[in-house]
Amino acid sequence: MSAHTPVTHVIFDMDGLLLDAETLYTEATQAVVGVYGKTFTWQIKCRQMGRNQKDSAKIIIDALDLPLTPEEYINKCIEQYNILFPTVDLLPGAEKLIRHLHKHHIPMAIATGSTKYNYDLKTTKHKELFSVFDHVVLSSDDPEVKHGKPAPDCFLVCARRFRDSPAPEKVLVFEDAPNGVDAGHAAGMQVVWIPDERAELDGHKHKTAVILKSLEEFKPEEFGLPPYDS
Repeated sequence: MSAHTPVTHVIFDMDGLLLDAETLYTEATQAVVGVYGKTFTWQIKCRQMGRNQKDSAKIIIDALDLPLTPEEYINKCIEQYNILFPTVDLLPGAEKLIRHLHKHHIPMAIATGSTKYNYDLKTTKHKELFSVFDHVVLSSDDPEVKHGKPAPDCFLVCARRFRDSPAPEKVLVFEDAPNGVDAGHAAGMQVVWIPDERAELDGHKHKTAVILKSLEEFKPEEFGLPPYDS
């Protein structure tokens, strides 16, 4: 018996949810801003998470008063990404859940604020696993995504691209970022939130179906999906 409204389709965010990329983003960002004597704090990072590349750049430039244009900042970050991103590992429970849903023919997609260039870097070690997704929406590059998270655009576009274009209430979103929770909720979808341990929960708790510590805690049957084999 489902504890929540049964779903038929699943959309995953990527960084900080499937891939341990947020730690690498932090490392790369600090390398860039440290040159100017600045410190990349959690408060700034929290505002950036889930947003597209240009919006994220503007946030940190304004917050730290960096003498850079968004384009200059992005180019400096890319130098770091080229070194770090190909090494990124999967987070606990990610591969098990993806392969389980694929085995049971549950349509799956990714909706991320990443660019195609960064997506390709981050999936270098995981191309076979990521090939099982129906499609990927890359908000920073996709012309149909007019506004990044916390706007619902990326999830609505992603849902429309499934062959049968499911109704929002039939789609389950997995997110790690507060902005992503806002976006999934605004899209009318149920959200499974796996927040960073430093995240403030109170302002977003009411927008989630369930809050977990990791993907390993997820129980598919609670959303009408096939249970794991015992």
